[in-house]
Amino acid sequence: MQLSAHGLSPGGEVHWNLGWEDLHSMAVERGEATLTAHRVLLATTGERTGRSPNDRFIVDEPGMADEVWWGKVNKSTDSETFEHLLGMVREHLDSANHLYVKDAFCGADPKYRMPVRIVTEKAWHAAFMHNMFVRAEKDELQASNPEFTILHAPDLKVDPKRDGTQSDVFVVLALDRGLVIIGGTHYAGEIKKAIFTIMNHILPSKELLPMHCSANTDGNNSALFFGLSGTGKTTLSADSRRALVGDDEHGWSADGIFNFEGGCYAKLIDLSEEDEPAIYATTQIPGSILENVVLNADGTPDLENGSLTQNTRGSYPIESIENRTPDSMAGHPKDVVFLTCDAFGILPPLSLLTPDQAAYHFISGYTAKVAGTEVGINEPQATFSTCFGAPFMPRHPSIYADLLSAKIKKHDAKCWLINTGWVAGGFAESSRIKIKWTRALLNAALSGDLDDVTFVQDERFGFSVPSTCEGVPDGILQPSETWHDKKKFDDVADLLAQMFIENFEQYASGCSDEVLKAGPRPLVN
Repeated sequence: MQLSAHGLSPGGEVHWNLGWEDLHSMAVERGEATLTAHRVLLATTGERTGRSPNDRFIVDEPGMADEVWWGKVNKSTDSETFEHLLGMVREHLDSANHLYVKDAFCGADPKYRMPVRIVTEKAWHAAFMHNMFVRAEKDELQASNPEFTILHAPDLKVDPKRDGTQSDVFVVLALDRGLVIIGGTHYAGEIKKAIFTIMNHILPSKELLPMHCSANTDGNNSALFFGLSGTGKTTLSADSRRALVGDDEHGWSADGIFNFEGGCYAKLIDLSEEDEPAIYATTQIPGSILENVVLNADGTPDLENGSLTQNTRGSYPIESIENRTPDSMAGHPKDVVFLTCDAFGILPPLSLLTPDQAAYHFISGYTAKVAGTEVGINEPQATFSTCFGAPFMPRHPSIYADLLSAKIKKHDAKCWLINTGWVAGGFAESSRIKIKWTRALLNAALSGDLDDVTFVQDERFGFSVPSTCEGVPDGILQPSETWHDKKKFDDVADLLAQMFIENFEQYASGCSDEVLKAGPRPLVN
């Protein structure tokens, strides 16, 4: 498929499907990026160092958009605004001295993968595409046209008043046209998240569950790890005894699970060689891309330096991780793990959920922010992000939750809720649960060591809590037993339960009675 099929008539030179070596060389030659002492590509993104959720829109027109759950996350724009912006993007790209086209696949499973393309004015963004999606052989590219194409114009700035946007940045998805247009932002994460959002919309209609999670396997049994930032998803899914399937985005089909991506996009701030040796090593491997990382005087990355942003990133092909599955696929999960950092000190370090409770907590996507993590936060604040990835879920959350619940039931998977935060009075009164205890609980759950342990039902939340686990003090397993003031525990627990209930009201109309009944019930002392 030539660029004329995308409405482009470029006047400059077009570079088709170059390897990373050529793309990195061109990026340096044209001043887009520099090299570290290890000859790793380093790019900075200017003002936008993260996603721009307020600037992302879906075109509201007949077709697939009819099934979008519109609201604060999934904001609409009309066809006229899209056509206007599309015309500006095409004109901008046509005037570029160089364009870079990169074709790849989203999805490691050949049965379900989607051909995708980017047309960009920046060599380093084409290199990011090379890292993050499943790389295709030449004959595979010739046999398939892209189902979705990103027209990427990071240097194009628009006028919100004139052009119908919220700012000078825009990310617009036109589902039935197979197009994404991005302008005004150099942050590379918009590229991968745009395609992830599209997969999240398409796959449920095929009875496939798209998931914002990491996954690993011991060769026989795989496990999924869902969790918001700061809950320990990356740390706990990295296990020397288990091979990585992928670290961020997966699909669950009738055959098992498969990684959407061909690479990883890891947060690097405060990354240490001791805690994350595999990821740390990628920062020194040519082919990787560092984003908004500051260099030391000797040209090595200063991973503790957040002067540009706390959201420093590293992009690298999944082949850079030695302990991984060779095809980025695995069988049906035996275990599904939800990770939360509960600063209130109420949720147990580990609990077992029923399938309906799993759907409820999946829709809720709970964690808590603590004092000092953000300006203005002086006490724990509950945070809910539906399906542990609200910004990327175009359909009603119950669609994804029902699919998850059905697959858990069909494949007899166990669903665990792990609190990596606090007990014993919560954030203000105690230290965070030790990682060695969390790891011991996780290992016991995945290995089946908890199968013969007695479980106690939590009277407020309804889930089941183990009475003992080797390597973990019995006293922390029931949070109520760790509080000195039992009345205060009950008051805070009822408060958290009420937060769950109030948050869930927005989803209630689309959920089954079974899921609605699976939520917590304040005891009202």
